[in-house]
Amino acid sequence: MITKEITINGTDFRLTLTDQVISQVNNLKSLYATAYEDPESFEQVSSEISSAIKEISTAVEPAVSDGDLDGLIQEVIRVVDSRAAEMEQELSNHAAESARKSKRSRRRS
Repeated sequence: MITKEITINGTDFRLTLTDQVISQVNNLKSLYATAYEDPESFEQVSSEISSAIKEISTAVEPAVSDGDLDGLIQEVIRVVDSRAAEMEQELSNHAAESARKSKRSRRRS
């Protein structure tokens, strides 16, 4: 669990980033993509989008006002994307380091 400070329209919020929030953000992004790719499906997914936004907003303190909600969701998506990129980089670095160690130990044999 990670706590991140974000500022929206001059208001400071604390985002608690859990696996559940990350999953909800990824679900929201998928719903947005579905609505964008097939505008006729927007009616069907709009309630799911609204539910996902409400769920994500509960991970933020203090409670967010309707006027800040759009900016908040955009920032939360950016935070989740950034965290995913960091984790991917760490995994890539770890794999590269493991490969180097493996090559060194084979050379010694």
